[in-house]
Amino acid sequence: MDAPGPPAGHVVETLVPDAATLDEVAVVAMEAFADDPFFRFLSPNEKLRRRGLAIYWRGAVAALGERGLTLGVRRGDGRLVGAAAFVRPGGYPLSALSQVRQAGSALRALVLRPVAIVSGSKYLLAIDKAHPREPLWYLELLVVDPSAQRGGVGAALQDHVYAMADAEAVPSYLETQKEDNLAYYRRFGYETVGELHPVKKGPPLWTMRREPRRP
Repeated sequence: MDAPGPPAGHVVETLVPDAATLDEVAVVAMEAFADDPFFRFLSPNEKLRRRGLAIYWRGAVAALGERGLTLGVRRGDGRLVGAAAFVRPGGYPLSALSQVRQAGSALRALVLRPVAIVSGSKYLLAIDKAHPREPLWYLELLVVDPSAQRGGVGAALQDHVYAMADAEAVPSYLETQKEDNLAYYRRFGYETVGELHPVKKGPPLWTMRREPRRP
């Protein structure tokens, strides 16, 4: 079955991670995660949370470098309303320098709430420990602006990569912080692998894996 195209009036493109584009991705991530229970746990204050989200995701996407593939969906007027950042097969773990850059982004994002630095570090360490070491497509970030959610933007972003994953017979992998997302990602062929509880009384994370589909 052919993958559905992007929603009418939208354009899917490969994003060049220059400063202006990274700013756009950061804004979409900030808006998409602003009310997310996981990020509310890490940073209950809305102003600090929105600041931290923009800082962290801008730095995390920038650190992917050539090992990453960042896709975007724009409205007809050019505004970015969705973004997906994948790590290419064989690209994980990132280089030592990229890992330092990502850690620095996490520190800057949470520096105004020191207690969250400890919790955030535990989550990041658990994510790394659970991550498979085999070559696969790793969906690190999928965000859609609230104004464009449930309109097929997220599907369009993912289908671009899963077509390659299937052709290459390469698995895909992700983590999600929302239980409601499990059913959503199953639509694309993912199955739940594990449930992580790195922080006592903190929300869990789920790991999911997608096996390549045969033509």
